[in-house]
Amino acid sequence: MKPLDKIIETARKAPRHIVLAEGEDARVVAAALRAHAEGIAEITLIGRHDIITERLREHGGNEGDFRIEDPATSSLTERFAAGYHELRRSKGVDREKAEKAVREDLTFAAMMVREDEADGTIGGAVATTADTVRTALQVIGRAPNAGLVSSFFLMMLCQPHHAKKGAFVFSDCGLVVDPDAAGLADIARMSAQSYQALLGDRAKVAMLSFSTNGSATHDRVSKVVEATQMARAANPDLLIDGELQFDSAFVEAVSSAKAPSSALHGQANVFVFPNLDAANIGYKIAQRIGGATAIGPVLQGLAKPANDLSRGCTADDVFHMIAVTVVQAASQ
Repeated sequence: MKPLDKIIETARKAPRHIVLAEGEDARVVAAALRAHAEGIAEITLIGRHDIITERLREHGGNEGDFRIEDPATSSLTERFAAGYHELRRSKGVDREKAEKAVREDLTFAAMMVREDEADGTIGGAVATTADTVRTALQVIGRAPNAGLVSSFFLMMLCQPHHAKKGAFVFSDCGLVVDPDAAGLADIARMSAQSYQALLGDRAKVAMLSFSTNGSATHDRVSKVVEATQMARAANPDLLIDGELQFDSAFVEAVSSAKAPSSALHGQANVFVFPNLDAANIGYKIAQRIGGATAIGPVLQGLAKPANDLSRGCTADDVFHMIAVTVVQAASQ
């Protein structure tokens, strides 16, 4: 079974309630219909009722299969305004600003998750990543055991031309610009947990650098070494090694030559990049030149799942993110 099919099947076995913040978008509606048809999630669509209803009809759907919430008229809006005011009053948000904020689709959707009206939320098909992530951080907040909120891309190598096939986590490709050693260690631990929750297999974590086991000396290399030690100390059962160049972490023959004592043996499935520059460039090279399918950015370290989409996403991309979000919610 391909990794993506495995995630969808896991979601089907434990469906959750997912709120889609951009319910008027045709791609989001098409994905919602597929999610309902395949039994992976209960779906709430956020937006104007008449527009969403029309979109559903255009795609042959039945509005009775979905919950539709318009923040301008919803019976939840007043309660959400009070809750948002309490949450953000220390940041200068008065009641009037709170009432305005919860009438925005992203905020309303995040409040549904915060107030246990849904298990996870997805946005970003229309909104920017900055707005989507900021709303999740402000409303849903960080998990108690997370040092920071970070992100990853799930990279699928499943095409005939891929010499090594499977699912791989690349992190952090979308959020933390330049983590210190403690932050990098936290990203590594969370990425391992994310991989195991989504794929059901043991994470094998490579801490990436331009150096392999002391082949170069630099402060940036030292940061990766320190982060590796911190992650291992925090979780002694974590299978992790670093610092490693990508080929040493990915190719068994190269690992044997460059890092013969590495516990990974060139079989890493979680790749932690030293900063956002490297990670963002790396995943896009893998996607655009290597032909990998990239799902994300998926957020980790939040109290409850909230995920982002690309504004260029397809209905399939939205459906896959629904499946990922369901599995995240079921694993918490």
